[in-house]
Amino acid sequence: MTVATDQPLLYRVPDAMRVLSMSRTVIYDQIRTGRLRTVKQGRARLIPLSALRDYVALLEREAGASK
Repeated sequence: MTVATDQPLLYRVPDAMRVLSMSRTVIYDQIRTGRLRTVKQGRARLIPLSALRDYVALLEREAGASK
């Protein structure tokens, strides 16, 4: 499998906080409720790039539904 991207494929929580402009508390709440998917590598909790994109799409759908 070849991956050609300038973006990391996995983000640590502090990096996801910067990407999404959200607090640590909000990120962990979204993880806890299943709205933001994660994977574990050893003891590290990582957020795949695809999960960040899915989460943003979810927010956009919810914003569209509330109009």
